[in-house]
Amino acid sequence: MNRMKQNGSNAIGNMTHRVIALLAVALFAVSASRAQVTVTARLDSVQFYVGQQDGLELQVSMPAGRALQMPVLKKGMEIIPNVEIVEVGKLDTVFMNDGNQWQITQRYIITAWDSAFYYLPPLQVRVDTSEYESKALAFKVYTLDVDTLNADRFFSPREIQDLPFAWEDWQQIAYGMLVLLPLVALIVGMGILIKKGKPIFRIIRRKKKVPAHQVAISEIERLKEQRTWAKEDSKEYYTLLTDTLRTYIQERYGFSAMEMTSSEIIERLMNESDEKSLLELKEIFRTADLVKFAKWSTQINENDANLMAALQYVNETKVEEDPNARPEPEIIKETDKQRQMQVGIMRAVIVLSALGICAIIGSIVWRLYEMFA
Repeated sequence: MNRMKQNGSNAIGNMTHRVIALLAVALFAVSASRAQVTVTARLDSVQFYVGQQDGLELQVSMPAGRALQMPVLKKGMEIIPNVEIVEVGKLDTVFMNDGNQWQITQRYIITAWDSAFYYLPPLQVRVDTSEYESKALAFKVYTLDVDTLNADRFFSPREIQDLPFAWEDWQQIAYGMLVLLPLVALIVGMGILIKKGKPIFRIIRRKKKVPAHQVAISEIERLKEQRTWAKEDSKEYYTLLTDTLRTYIQERYGFSAMEMTSSEIIERLMNESDEKSLLELKEIFRTADLVKFAKWSTQINENDANLMAALQYVNETKVEEDPNARPEPEIIKETDKQRQMQVGIMRAVIVLSALGICAIIGSIVWRLYEMFA
């Protein structure tokens, strides 16, 4: 029985020693981990004058891969009363011990606005979930003595000097004016076109013109196919025939044959056509005038003869087309829908141009303000 009690006591003792050993190892690991993180703060100078800038460096050394949170210090912030952060530098990281240790440095530029002895409290950082801090710092700020009563003794009064002309000062304004003037001209021009209702964009295509003799021959051939009704309606038949000839003569010889009488056309062609073809043309016009104005009745063979005479006259007086002639430009008239679309596009361009003008004018005014304010 005593032996069993002794064995139980030994087991409890061994377990207690193991727990104590594990706790010691854990505490050692934690202390070792914390010992691996160091935070150092230093000043470039511990004394300087009011308004002078000084460097503050915060350096953290820690194991690689740990999460670091630096103190939130921003430009313009007072780190303590009358001590302001002028500039915040970028983080600088140095890898040590084959990359197992990181050394991270943050630089700040500080200045003071009053002479005094300042105490800078410790700066805190966070590594993972643990907080660490640097040592406190102290520095002295002095006032620079200025002899305000005898300033002329050092610098004599000087006259204000005019600055020489520099193209860089006016470059932005000049470029702005170069862009501004075309935009104004564009808006004015488009406004005039909209007001007068003139086309904004013209669609022009080159179309090969059909020769006058081909048009006349095609029309005569069409009448030839429809000559069955010529006996019943001779007036309509000869009106179409003479109109075809008048159109051909007008295009061929370049005078307004559609507005002239038959005798005026013949007289005008006396020096243009040979006598035989002119006699045949004269006979066609004479027959047509009798049919239209004297209610003359013609026979089918007479109609066929006049039709063939007209075809022969066109073939004898035609001018062959130049194969090297360039197609003549033809302006395509715009529809109402196209007009509305063009006006909409133009108004959008005017609005965008106006916004651009406002932006350019604003930029020019701001530049002038910076130069002379």
